[in-house]
Amino acid sequence: MTYDRIGHLLLTPVDREAPARVRRLLQLGIGDRAVPAFDTFADRLAEVTGAPYSMVNFIDENRQFFAGLHTPTGTHTGTDLGAVAAAGKIGRFLARDHGYCPYVVARRKALVLEDVCDYPRFAGNPVVDEIGIRSYMGAPLIDRTGLVLGTICVVDTEPRRWGRAGLETIKAMAAELVEQIHRAESDPF
Repeated sequence: MTYDRIGHLLLTPVDREAPARVRRLLQLGIGDRAVPAFDTFADRLAEVTGAPYSMVNFIDENRQFFAGLHTPTGTHTGTDLGAVAAAGKIGRFLARDHGYCPYVVARRKALVLEDVCDYPRFAGNPVVDEIGIRSYMGAPLIDRTGLVLGTICVVDTEPRRWGRAGLETIKAMAAELVEQIHRAESDPF
């Protein structure tokens, strides 16, 4: 089957909460730097789901930032994800129009894509061709103020059956991380 990427490429969803999110992330002291506790969380998320890559992702108006990152090789570079993907390394930054986390933020609900190529809306995303992402599962981090701070997600370069158990796991782990963030308000990371 031939797929016309350009004809079906969907624009990144509008994110009206971005300015408020940026203010809240600054208030919390997160979202613009790597946090060892978030790396540890991403490591555990990968272990629990069996995914080779996992992230704690905060999104501003222009980009995504992986404050927590797990990769199979343990690399955590500070460069752009697309640029380092060819070298086998995954970085902490990703353009806002790449990947699926902006959809999770806009929807305010978890998203499970067992094979992104099965969904024309998502198959044309640059991460498919540039990085080789074939499977995605993510959940929003909804703060007690009602803002979506970002997401946690796992990805794989192979199609993967996450199932209902995977969905419940990622949602539970997102709630767990939000609680950890709330506790850190009085004792910052």
